[in-house]
Amino acid sequence: MESVFFGTALIATAFGIALFRRFGRRVATFDVPNERSSHTTPTLRGSGVVIVAVCLFLYAAAASFGFGKISWAFVAGALLVSIVSWLDDAADLPAWVRLAAHSTASVILLASVNPLPAIGIPWYGPIPLGAPFSYAVSFLWIVWMINAYNFMDGIDGIAGAQATVAGVGWAMIGIWAGDPAIYIFGGVIAFSSLGFLVHNWSPARVFMGDVGSAFLGYILAAFPFLAQPDVQEKRPWLFAAAISFVWLFLFDTAFTLARRLLKKEKVWLAHRKHLYQRLVIAGWGHASVSLLYCGLAVLVSAAFIGTLMISGSTVDLSLFIYAIAPAIIVFLAFRKKD
Repeated sequence: MESVFFGTALIATAFGIALFRRFGRRVATFDVPNERSSHTTPTLRGSGVVIVAVCLFLYAAAASFGFGKISWAFVAGALLVSIVSWLDDAADLPAWVRLAAHSTASVILLASVNPLPAIGIPWYGPIPLGAPFSYAVSFLWIVWMINAYNFMDGIDGIAGAQATVAGVGWAMIGIWAGDPAIYIFGGVIAFSSLGFLVHNWSPARVFMGDVGSAFLGYILAAFPFLAQPDVQEKRPWLFAAAISFVWLFLFDTAFTLARRLLKKEKVWLAHRKHLYQRLVIAGWGHASVSLLYCGLAVLVSAAFIGTLMISGSTVDLSLFIYAIAPAIIVFLAFRKKD
């Protein structure tokens, strides 16, 4: 049965975006290059609406076939984030409107689930959390991920490739945890993202836009809260998985923000100072940068999943890989050419 869901996600997304490319200009806008852009030709954006439709439909369909119970709070949050992001793609909404929508979506989801009992640290172990602090951490995590994923969707292929890796990771975590809902939905995310990459790989013919990147950020942040009741004891490691699968995206955004704050820059203004953008400016092609991030994401994810499945908890190997993967990005981004 899972092959039907995965195949449908791949084909429906690839075909749906092909239709969007043909007819979407009637309802969507073109991303016109400016001094902050990493592309050089006007490109239709907003195709992420297809990813939203396919993933949410298959999420509901999986629940109807007995693969877990549907979380309507999760669906409501996803729709809110997607609708506001679609409007932002068309009209550039004020930042406070977007942040209000992201915050509301987070509150809606968290109001319907139990707080995380602990956070699993790969090289240490679970750290217990009190309920108020747990809700605060969860809220900030979801809002940060929505925005971080949006910030990182700046070159061809990088957001789709990362979602593919993370989706596969979640499918494997679903197997480890014995949670068919996470397994199916993780696979759906992975194959839907692959269908998108058919059109978005460099040179991209279409962009997912905020509607796609914000949606992917939201669902990849929400996975730990979608666990079924019978796997609650494994939830600390689900949060660790969520961090691990997007580790480089989180590092890039945090590193860039910290660096700009230290330089006393206006961090709310658009820029081209992310590590992946520095690589492009230095002469790397979009495909090369996306493959670099994707390959390192596979390495981090494999280390986490491997040690988790083999020993039941992670080991020191994970700490080394968590450190070396972003170090490679930093070294390449700041390397001076002769």
